[in-house]
Amino acid sequence: MQRTHHTEQYSPASFNELDQHIAFHEAGHVTAIYIRNHQQKLPPVFFQIILNKNEKKEYPFFARVEGGRLIENLPIAEIEKNNLETELERKDLTKAYEADVINLLAGPLAEAKFVALRDDEVFNPHLVNIIALKNYGGHSDLEQANQYLEYFIADTEERELKMKSLFEQAFQFIDTPDNWKCIKHFANYLLVNGQGNISCEQASATLEDFLSYSR
Repeated sequence: MQRTHHTEQYSPASFNELDQHIAFHEAGHVTAIYIRNHQQKLPPVFFQIILNKNEKKEYPFFARVEGGRLIENLPIAEIEKNNLETELERKDLTKAYEADVINLLAGPLAEAKFVALRDDEVFNPHLVNIIALKNYGGHSDLEQANQYLEYFIADTEERELKMKSLFEQAFQFIDTPDNWKCIKHFANYLLVNGQGNISCEQASATLEDFLSYSR
């Protein structure tokens, strides 16, 4: 899941700020992939987090979630969609692509909530709407989310309604207090982690330990 970067000169202070933005963004993705998928009784998926922290700060803190998709290959999924024989199979495919879209939107939404809380501003779906997610590193996430819906929904109006519904579900996930606590915990974990690669198992264990402790 690729964050949108803007080319500019960074001061030490702005580097620290960018670190936090990215950490919350990627924590939103990871927490949604792991916790929400589990809540929806979806199959486990593989993912990893690539970290690159340059000590000289010539480049910004970089974190990227790789994998984590229930549907990895959209063209193949579209072919399979046309060959599904039962209503249950069609529902399973719909549930999978909807979860992937929600998990994509969760990243920029988590970053947006972090910024709103930091600046003592209101966080609601009217102020932070789908278009506004581009201001929180979400340009690529939105592109990928739209690709999903274009593959599975031909009608433009129906596609817009589906995106609105999935956005609302992603917003609700991020804004649920228990989920937000997990996102904050994982964002802080990313900020202090010295590894270059965090495996799916490590990320899952970190979230599970936090959930067990907070129960």
